[in-house]
Amino acid sequence: MTTENTQSTEKKDSGNRESGNRDVIYIGKKPLMAYVTSTLIQLANIPSVRIKARGMSIGRAVDVTQIISRKTENAGYTIGEIILGSEALESQDGKMRNVSTIEIEVKRK
Repeated sequence: MTTENTQSTEKKDSGNRESGNRDVIYIGKKPLMAYVTSTLIQLANIPSVRIKARGMSIGRAVDVTQIISRKTENAGYTIGEIILGSEALESQDGKMRNVSTIEIEVKRK
């Protein structure tokens, strides 16, 4: 497990989603199985996928990776590198807040 602390004053750029970069799944508020399905579809085409989340979505990202690795263990998916960090974001009231982040690699054996 790798720990990384990053400080950024800008919000995350969602450019990866529009530019066709399909090796990253961003976890949000959709149902859990939507992310599991998306990850499995991507793993069918590419050897590894990174699942990224921050704040309250970190638990959901861990749940997604556990479902993939445990429920589909016969398919040969494993958890790779895990990167923990934090980002400094400006809240709605103008204050700087540290938000925890996680990035989990899921790959085919």
